[in-house]
Amino acid sequence: MIIVMRAEATKEQLDDVVQGIKDLGYQAHVIFGSNCNVIGTVGDERHKHKLQSLEAFEGVEKVVPILKPFKLAGRELKKESSQVKINDKLSVGGKQLVIMSGPCSVESEEQIVATAKVVAKLGAHVLRGGAFKPRTSPYSFQGLEEQGLKFLKTASEETGLPFITEIMNPRDIDVICKYADILQIGARNMQNFSLLKEIGACKKPVFLKRGMSSTINEFLMSAEYIMAHGNERVILCERGIRTFEDATRFTLDLNAIPVVKRFSHLPIFVDPSHGTGHWYYVNALARAGIAVGADGLMVEVHLDPAKAASDGAQSLSEKNFAALMSDIKPFIQAAGRTL
Repeated sequence: MIIVMRAEATKEQLDDVVQGIKDLGYQAHVIFGSNCNVIGTVGDERHKHKLQSLEAFEGVEKVVPILKPFKLAGRELKKESSQVKINDKLSVGGKQLVIMSGPCSVESEEQIVATAKVVAKLGAHVLRGGAFKPRTSPYSFQGLEEQGLKFLKTASEETGLPFITEIMNPRDIDVICKYADILQIGARNMQNFSLLKEIGACKKPVFLKRGMSSTINEFLMSAEYIMAHGNERVILCERGIRTFEDATRFTLDLNAIPVVKRFSHLPIFVDPSHGTGHWYYVNALARAGIAVGADGLMVEVHLDPAKAASDGAQSLSEKNFAALMSDIKPFIQAAGRTL
């Protein structure tokens, strides 16, 4: 349910309604608007009819059902598009198109620092790098774990770039939060609900990737899990879905960008590296992602892709990343954004 407060409602009346919601066994999420404030309620769907009684509270304009299952992630509760602040300088979801780039895996301090300096010089805003790696084969490189986080932190401090890294296990939350600026939930863990609940209790920004076999509704419901447990700083990412096509690693679902924009206020990125699996398609799909309204790009960059510990085939070299950053500029301008 959405409780719409009257424009002239006082803070005391708003607080009384919030307490009334809690007394009925629901969570209250207040959205402060320019004309009036609204309160979203989250809880047991079976007894939501009880919330209609809140219309009797002073200051309440009306109580309206939320039709979509994603209450907090949807636009029924919050009409305006959200911006997620990463630090004092960077905000995701506004006019600026945000670029996250770096290697799939952190391989050494020298490698990640050198890569960070290159992507920073070429205009990236966030450094990406995996310290804990989910791999299909148990014999593949699994990442440097906490040592990799330390290397990422060093690279971040030397370049001024905040960094994003993937988290796979709830037991790693404390150590990753100690170092990272943004927590990434990968495609394989999009519906790891135990992890999503734990991440919800963390106040770090969360970068949620769409599962390779997940619908958009399931994608948004995973975001809902995080938000319902207290963390509203969620950024979505379309990274390709599994179809019958085998010419590319996945099929990058560009449809998802305007669809998500229609139903959700959360910012959404495109990852053309995972979406295609081949570096020579990344530039074109990056431009297409900007054209359909993405708020940012996540792109894999490795200074020597042929020797990469993982995902070298889809990683851009320094030269190719420089070309991409040049080629996307007219698309950014046409979309009414800045870099």
